[in-house]
Amino acid sequence: MGAGLPGGEGRALEGAGMEPAQLGRYVIQSELGRGAMGVVYKALDSVLERPVAVKTVNISLEREHADKYEERFYQEARAAGGLNHPNIVTIHDVGKAGDVVFMAMEYIEGVELRTLIGEGRPLRVAQALSIAAQVAEGLAYAHQRGVVHRDIKPANIMVVANGPVKITDFGIARMRGTGDLTQTGMLLGSPKYMSPEQVIGKRADQRSDIFSLGVILYEMLCGAAPFNGENVTALMYQIVNFVPPAPSSVNDAVPQLADYIIAKMLAKPLEERYPDAAEVARDLRDCERQLAGSTGDPQSTRPPAVPATTPPQPKLVDSTHKTAVLGQAVARTREADRVAEEAAPAPARGLAASFDSAEATQRLASLTGVAAPQTATQAIKSIPRPPSGRWRRRDWLIVAGAAVCGLVAVHAILRRGR
Repeated sequence: MGAGLPGGEGRALEGAGMEPAQLGRYVIQSELGRGAMGVVYKALDSVLERPVAVKTVNISLEREHADKYEERFYQEARAAGGLNHPNIVTIHDVGKAGDVVFMAMEYIEGVELRTLIGEGRPLRVAQALSIAAQVAEGLAYAHQRGVVHRDIKPANIMVVANGPVKITDFGIARMRGTGDLTQTGMLLGSPKYMSPEQVIGKRADQRSDIFSLGVILYEMLCGAAPFNGENVTALMYQIVNFVPPAPSSVNDAVPQLADYIIAKMLAKPLEERYPDAAEVARDLRDCERQLAGSTGDPQSTRPPAVPATTPPQPKLVDSTHKTAVLGQAVARTREADRVAEEAAPAPARGLAASFDSAEATQRLASLTGVAAPQTATQAIKSIPRPPSGRWRRRDWLIVAGAAVCGLVAVHAILRRGR
């Protein structure tokens, strides 16, 4: 149930070997998933006799940064432990056993959203809207209490068959008023679901979570992520510079209202994005109701198959939006985040290189206010003339010199005549 860890009940621990058979009061029963820094187990709370999920981190694997990892682990517990919402996983306890710190949380009988969309086929539109709306409601609750998740992705969303969707893993969450364990400029989060401001190193706020949720909703509706670079660098370039096609152009079952909602969630400039997740949830619920009213039964909405050979092709973003995103400060402090940002200046407007003819250039110049290139004759005529007025001293000296030269020439001619 952690970042990069598969969900679902796993294998039982047979002869646990180096694996702990018990952590505090929690008796380990089976392994749910494994990551680079630790393991998630299904365990039994021996006091309350209830199943729990126990997330562990072996801090001995990083001895040089053990204190930092341990503090970040406790930060996750504080971030999620103070949240009590149906769409957020409940934290029961946190502790330490030797070099292993652990967190006991609600055990969820469900699957990761990553598993549901991993086959490259879209979900039913009604189901996708419902999942996204529940995640938005959970995020709105967290944001209102000063907690930003910063790593919203399908692996951190649990879907229960007959229960609420749950957000898990607040491991890199930021809380207002806490120590700056996640410094500005550090690349934290999953690249595929990062917001443009996270890509360029700006501190993430609640609008970054909204962008990430927009990417997930797009993927649920279209069967493919809106940004698909061949490598991490290409992917990040697309996130900042490209706009994906409307979901309804990929999946005919997607209503037009969903296009507008996703476009606002994926807006590059922060000021054009949804300001809070509660507004996202309201719009998604409205879209659900409209869809149910138009079909009579939202469960009957069947998405068409999306050919694997024709993924959505993103297009270059408008230059104004690109400038607004890239113009955001990279080196920022926590105090600077509280100061309202000034609007980014409008980008310079110039002549496009694709305009070859003189007529097209003149028309573009008249529209943009940029002077068109001049011919040689026009350039000569445009040379400023000296202003008319009284003679300057230099003018008098030139005339006097010319007069003297004339007198000398006349005198020389007269002498030859004699």
